[in-house]
Amino acid sequence: MTGLSGWVLTSSGFQTGTLTFEGRVQHFEPQDLSGNLPHVVPGFLDVHVHGGGGFDVMDGPEGILGMARFHAQHGTTSLLATTMTRPWEQVLQALSDIQQVMGTSAKGAAQVLGAHLEGPFISPHRLGAQPDFTLEPTPERVQEVLQVGCIRLVTLAPELPNALEAIKTFADHGVRVSMGHTAGNENHVLEAVAHGARGCTHTFNATGGLTGREPGVLGAVLTCPEVQAEVILDFHHVHPLSFKLLHTLKPEATLLITDAMRAAGLPDGVYDLGGQAVQVKEGVTRTLSGSLAGSVLTMDQAVRNAVECGVALEEAVRMASRYPARHLGLQHKGEIKVGHDADLVVLDTGLQVQQVYIKGQAVLPA
Repeated sequence: MTGLSGWVLTSSGFQTGTLTFEGRVQHFEPQDLSGNLPHVVPGFLDVHVHGGGGFDVMDGPEGILGMARFHAQHGTTSLLATTMTRPWEQVLQALSDIQQVMGTSAKGAAQVLGAHLEGPFISPHRLGAQPDFTLEPTPERVQEVLQVGCIRLVTLAPELPNALEAIKTFADHGVRVSMGHTAGNENHVLEAVAHGARGCTHTFNATGGLTGREPGVLGAVLTCPEVQAEVILDFHHVHPLSFKLLHTLKPEATLLITDAMRAAGLPDGVYDLGGQAVQVKEGVTRTLSGSLAGSVLTMDQAVRNAVECGVALEEAVRMASRYPARHLGLQHKGEIKVGHDADLVVLDTGLQVQQVYIKGQAVLPA
């Protein structure tokens, strides 16, 4: 039995006391404690991450595990390994690799809960940094990726041919559908939501803007209570005021993500992302043509950035844990409650990660 004392984020908010756990949370004992106490919070769950520490999901099983080890050092205890738009055979191979890694207990690695299929079912007019290997979500292709058995989340442009049928099929199989990389409009979003879409991929990016006469994808996403909105809060993809607007309109439906690529944690330079060169300079990642290309963000930094924007630490942590777990329908993750997995992060008074536990096993200190 392991114990941690400090400010513990319970379902009732932060309380001082001692938390005991093994593989799951066993007990919380409230206590009057004083001094510079650490914060004990639920482990972070990143639903959109491509790589980090020099590794990439598309590299195969070792790349997936290498990425998962890197992000575990930054408080991510669970993640969805996110694919890139590549030729169909490569996408299927990546899903097979993710399926192989799922459920393994690699030492020091965040749990790979499944795949986030980002592409190829996206608009060729809103690629962002995705390579141009887009495909329509035909019933045959949808069934082919479902048969692999690892997809939990899929990004899809709702205006594509067959999109509404695909959304319904994915939703019927328990896969969350997130609208993104889309050149559609508000009507496409509303139809997609009616067919089961429940998310927006990296909100504000690759989805178009909002005007008084044309609310577009963004206007529909901001006003649909069913839609959970991802956000890359690195202050390059999204301005702090835009983030504040998003959080104001969707206070329990804003999900912090990293959208991190292999360069996360590495020096500035040129790196590969989906078979194309990406320049990393002073924390900004761009293709050589100038488009933003993923990020080098980590989840602990995203939480600190949310706090910098004026969000209470309790809410910032929930955007990185409770809300994504709820979005994926996970019953034993995202909160510190008796019986939940002991996925825990200890933050010091500067909100730097000091300790990480995944199902009760210490990851940090190494």
